[in-house]
Amino acid sequence: MTTETVPAAAPQETLGFQAEVSQLLKMMINSLYSNREIFLRELISNASDACDKLRFETLADPSYYEGQPELHVSVDFDAAAGTVTIEDTGIGLTREEAVSNLGTIARSGTAEFLGRLTGDQKKDAQLIGQFGVGFYSGFIVAERIEVFSRKAGQPASAGVRWESRGEGEFTVETVARAERGTRIVLHLKEDSKEYADGWRLRSLVRKYADHIAFPVRMHPTGEKKDDTPEWESVNDARALWTRSKSELTDEDYTEFYKRLSHDFEGPLSWSHHRVEGKREYTALVYIPGRAPFDLWNRDAPRGLKLYVKRVFILDDAEQFLPLYLRFVKGVVDSADLPLNVSRELLQHDPEAEAMRGGITRKVLDLLAKLAEDEPEKYAKFWKDFGGVLKEGPAEDHTNRERIAKLLRFATTHTGSETPDQSLADYLGRMQSGQKHLYYVTADTFNAAANSPHLERLRAKNIEVILLYERIDGWLMSHLTEFDGKTFRDVARGDLDLGELESADEKQAREGAAEQSSGLCSRLKAALGDRVEDVRATERLAESASCLVRDENDYGLQMRRMMEAAGQALPPSLPVLEVNAAHPLLQKLAALPDGEAFNDLALLVQEQALLAEGSALPEPAAFVRRLNKLLAAS
Repeated sequence: MTTETVPAAAPQETLGFQAEVSQLLKMMINSLYSNREIFLRELISNASDACDKLRFETLADPSYYEGQPELHVSVDFDAAAGTVTIEDTGIGLTREEAVSNLGTIARSGTAEFLGRLTGDQKKDAQLIGQFGVGFYSGFIVAERIEVFSRKAGQPASAGVRWESRGEGEFTVETVARAERGTRIVLHLKEDSKEYADGWRLRSLVRKYADHIAFPVRMHPTGEKKDDTPEWESVNDARALWTRSKSELTDEDYTEFYKRLSHDFEGPLSWSHHRVEGKREYTALVYIPGRAPFDLWNRDAPRGLKLYVKRVFILDDAEQFLPLYLRFVKGVVDSADLPLNVSRELLQHDPEAEAMRGGITRKVLDLLAKLAEDEPEKYAKFWKDFGGVLKEGPAEDHTNRERIAKLLRFATTHTGSETPDQSLADYLGRMQSGQKHLYYVTADTFNAAANSPHLERLRAKNIEVILLYERIDGWLMSHLTEFDGKTFRDVARGDLDLGELESADEKQAREGAAEQSSGLCSRLKAALGDRVEDVRATERLAESASCLVRDENDYGLQMRRMMEAAGQALPPSLPVLEVNAAHPLLQKLAALPDGEAFNDLALLVQEQALLAEGSALPEPAAFVRRLNKLLAAS
């Protein structure tokens, strides 16, 4: 396959794997044993990437081809020796790159990922699939791996040989290597010798690498004749996204996704579209079947693979999708961008911006179609990615309405914690004359569902959206209306029931407020600067009290999130709403001013704090007052 490598004078080094690599190797070998054949997919995918990277480098400097412009991947085996060899004519590695790329995992979140491994083979296989195993998958079938490589543009004497048994250390030495690129030799384990077989390897290449954009070569099978070529291409060797959709099957798309994402599971859905006219590009985007382990790391590598006229340019071109769609995988191939485009140029390129808008709309349309046609699949999508999609209204004003239609919530209509209700569903159930979509935020589902702020709305059978995820406060600060209806936080400002409140109900409420005005004034005097004001309730039906914030103030959940982020906020006091018909308030009204009245007034305010999920400023004092009240009753 290549000329023999001859050791040069540079000394051989034995180095230890990064601790995370050793741990990953052990878990991977045990967990992925039942799916061993994916090693070939991973190694061929890496070889293809190396060819892509060389082709990109030659755009600026054709001398990197070294007079041999053919790019390909070769697969060979030796049944007697029990080896499988994968070789490419790509960019290659220097000695330093071999140490850093093959001995460490230079990826943020690695320690967090490894901490989630449990020892349960099935669960760990899924986690490792999310992480991507790449080169290390070779150890699933090999007891020893040798890597011979030389970086394109380096002299023949600058080759490198890397070897390891995957048991905690590896050796590396400088060797002479005439050919650029990388050759990986897998010395198979006894129970993996089945892969040292031409027919088996050929079938795996066709299964996993048919759509690699470079020829994957093997020696012809059968009887050798004079006119039989030494090598023949086994795969189709055409970039899948350049082919017509009518030529491709679901299996084709699924296998391409697995190679692209290094995922073991297929995608939930995909969109393959070609844009022609003022601008010309092809995009193939996938919705993964599960969330990656680093989904919530906003700084993790993300984006689409970028090609220009089928020439690979960038691995993670984040400029073509907004951050809230960071889970989307795929490729985009432009006919208009320059071949020398960089990440920096893409940031300000109007062509890239127009492509970003088109691809974003396609992804949102794909999700809308999935929600309508396959609600069970969409429910799975929402479980994994819904929290990220909720970032959308704040980041993408242009598509805010599109995103809003995709959101799912728990509401009082079902009473279930499962977020399976759309805003369109809510609108369809709104009462005649209802002007607002009501919602409440809390730290947990139960806290939201049992919030005292819902009592009057529940009594009038008015549906309320129950929000209990950390992102929800941020979401609702940017999602102010939907289909002409405004959102209303039931814990801020007025409820504004409008026509939902009859004239008799309004008159009775105003009369009760007038009758309790004296009690409210006494409570305000007793509570002082703990509250902004005290007023008769328009929300409560059963509880004694609740806290309400100004309509223009931050909600409690949003305030906590911003304070946790270190952002200073102006001081704000809530209004205490009291239910004068409640026995506790009636007892308060009968008490004269003094210590007993003040203690009970504080308990009424503190139970409102507890009901909204806030911490008491003086828990010990609260306990003393409560015990005093109980002892006196």
